[in-house]
Amino acid sequence: MPELPEVETMRRGVAPVVGSRILAVRRPRSRLRPIRMEPSWSRLRRRLLQREIIAVDRCGKRVVIVLDSDDRLVIEPRMSGLVLLADPPDIEHVRLILELDHPKHCELLFWNQRGLGVVRLLAPGEYAAEFGATRIGPDALAVSADELRERLGASRRAIKVTLLDQRAVAGIGNLYAAEILHRARVHPETMCRQLRPAEWKKIHAATSEVLTEAIVHQGSTLRDGTYRIARNEPGAYQFCHRVYQREGERCVQCRRATIVRIVQAQRSTFFCPGCQKRRP
Repeated sequence: MPELPEVETMRRGVAPVVGSRILAVRRPRSRLRPIRMEPSWSRLRRRLLQREIIAVDRCGKRVVIVLDSDDRLVIEPRMSGLVLLADPPDIEHVRLILELDHPKHCELLFWNQRGLGVVRLLAPGEYAAEFGATRIGPDALAVSADELRERLGASRRAIKVTLLDQRAVAGIGNLYAAEILHRARVHPETMCRQLRPAEWKKIHAATSEVLTEAIVHQGSTLRDGTYRIARNEPGAYQFCHRVYQREGERCVQCRRATIVRIVQAQRSTFFCPGCQKRRP
């Protein structure tokens, strides 16, 4: 967390600041270890001051603020980051503040509890080199069924693990991979190369359905309550989860089997053994 739906919700939540000019750049004092910022603080601050925000984009699980200088401020929330316009959960974990000339939204904040987030200001060439087609896969909401199969279909890895590879397809994380495969009725340990064309179509359709629904519900706020939308309110898709963190509960799809948990690539995977049959 956050994954594509949460980051897209952040992007939409802060999009009203487009057209604003950055009046000040602040890094609040804190006893916490600073997060990674590139370039150095003095250069970052100098290149941001008085720049106009001309767009707020998303690249996989990153919020990308496009400036009139053509530089891009790339914010990676990682495990516990939030891009906000409203009051943050606490002041101590606010890592970056952009003061704006917007009449309603005077600040854009990056809050990061675990300190794993990253802020990078990249020139156009640097951004292309870092996030071009050879470095990151197509967005999970934009990839076609044929492209998904072409990029993943020859892999000997399990489909659940492969869906997490951002070089193959961007934006899907542990939570939504589990939900997608349950919707598609595909066992998470099935090797990609074993999947039939019809199953790839189901995975593609489920990807679009699950991610779109999650965005409509403004993402998932899990038990720790960390994720919040730009107005500092929780998301609601957690109430729609079919398998994630529902170990031992009856499957809402087949209404017979109970959800089980396994570990894949050191991550928890939840699935229904009734709906998602293991390949013989």
